[in-house]
Amino acid sequence: MTDHAAAAVAEVPTETVLPERRTHEKRKLKKQPRYNVVLWNDDHHTFAYVITMLLELFTYPVEKGYQMAQEVDSQGRVIVLTTTMEHAELKRDQIHAYGKDIMIADCQGSMSATIEPVEE
Repeated sequence: MTDHAAAAVAEVPTETVLPERRTHEKRKLKKQPRYNVVLWNDDHHTFAYVITMLLELFTYPVEKGYQMAQEVDSQGRVIVLTTTMEHAELKRDQIHAYGKDIMIADCQGSMSATIEPVEE
């Protein structure tokens, strides 16, 4: 090897220096806003309809469905789910598409539901 080549090899670092990692900065995960799916009371649906709908659409046990049916009947509304906007919209639409109560002759269709942002 020539003197110039030996000098060039001597200048090459043997250790690789990596840039310092930023371990002290913590990333804050941004949470998606939450929305309530609200079921509204009316006089055209039975408790059995509400309980069955909540069982089929939300897989709630009969006991929880009954409690929610009582609440919507006495309070005029009940929050059936709190979730992301997209999921809340889906569940609201499923309630609207569920169909009429066959046990009530003048039932015109599904129950009404809305979504509302959760205040934090």
